[in-house]
Amino acid sequence: MNQSRIATVSPARTIRGELRLPGDKSISHRYALLAAIAEGRTRIENFAPGADCRNTVDCVQALGREVSFVSGSERGSTAVASRIPQAEALLPPNSAKTDTVEISGLGAMLCAPATALDCGNSGSTMRMLSGILAGQNFSAELRGDASLSRRPMGRIIEPLTAMGARISARNGNHPPLRIAGGNLKALDYKLPVASAQVKSAVLFAGLFAAGETWVEEPVQTRDHGEIALQAFGARVIRRKNRAGITGGQKLSAIETRVPGDISSAAFFLCAAALFPGAELVIHELLLNPTRVALLDALRAMGLRIAVLDLAERAGELVGSIRVEGGELRGTVISGAQSAALIDELPVLAAISPYTSDGIEIRDARELRSKESDRIAIVAKNLRAMGAEVEEREDGLRIRGQQEMHGAEIDSAGDHRIAMAFAVAALRARSDTLIKDADVVKVSYPTFFHELQRLTES
Repeated sequence: MNQSRIATVSPARTIRGELRLPGDKSISHRYALLAAIAEGRTRIENFAPGADCRNTVDCVQALGREVSFVSGSERGSTAVASRIPQAEALLPPNSAKTDTVEISGLGAMLCAPATALDCGNSGSTMRMLSGILAGQNFSAELRGDASLSRRPMGRIIEPLTAMGARISARNGNHPPLRIAGGNLKALDYKLPVASAQVKSAVLFAGLFAAGETWVEEPVQTRDHGEIALQAFGARVIRRKNRAGITGGQKLSAIETRVPGDISSAAFFLCAAALFPGAELVIHELLLNPTRVALLDALRAMGLRIAVLDLAERAGELVGSIRVEGGELRGTVISGAQSAALIDELPVLAAISPYTSDGIEIRDARELRSKESDRIAIVAKNLRAMGAEVEEREDGLRIRGQQEMHGAEIDSAGDHRIAMAFAVAALRARSDTLIKDADVVKVSYPTFFHELQRLTES
């Protein structure tokens, strides 16, 4: 495997080894944002190293908070750090790195930024930070790259405007966003589409609102926002698919370690699932019940999974798992399961042709509003590799027992597409070329290094 603008992935014989993953992106975003409005110095170890979470930290710094990056062995560095250069972010895992972030909070009110806040490619940053900015007594502008500028933001504009924030957007729905906050009122809001990011944004805004703010979701999504708020000392009320928070609560700094990102683990789990007899152990993995739908799906498809240990850290479940490859069966993914697996659906679709029965994905139209139109680009790339695919408005149907050949893969500037087809390439009949491969820096800068280390050819 040669990582640059184009990565070459060769067929493999099996996957074998042990792995520790970078910190979970969803948790890292939320910890950094809440640390900014907490009182005291928060220390977050194993902070997600990708560009998305670095954009969140950069925004926190631009809002007047002191931020320090230190190595895992250092404590109390006082040097304020800016974004790690891209070249350093792409170094292999044994290189010197800064995986711990310390953020000095001064309470709920931030400082007005001198310039527009750059969210890069990170929809998580833009949506959840908007919830906090809605409660500030200044105006701020949130911008993103070309991809983020095409993504819909109406889903946060609606509830935050109802709470009293004044928000303008291009065409009323797309970045850049201009937010004038302050004087929020509580809201009881029903999400029209399940979204953990929107839920967190509204709950974060609820900290600044007079009264009790509630969010109800149509199906349960990941609950990292609720857990993080509780870890920082807030009282969150949780009733089935409803979560509530009372305004005016103060947050206190914490020291914690982010568990390994299970969405990143998905690529290695699916790689192991491709090879009967493959063996992989993943340490310190996030095992939050709202995120383990992937393990349930892969177990039903024939991957043998054993949990070796389990503990709780800052309210999140963390453990080690051992997986062994077997005969890979197909499945149908729909309804609430599609929502729970939204980040993992691209890689499940990419390995579908290698299953015995194929995979059908329904109720996943949300995939068309991610960093790329993931339904269309998955179908395009599978066809480039020789597979038959039925593309639908809300999903895909991919027949099993198909052979695929190597091809030139279009990542569409989407980190999960690049990684998904690197996995699919392991069973192809010839080498696969993945264009714009360094887009993986968004979430997992060392992905190709780790995949090569675990691959036996």
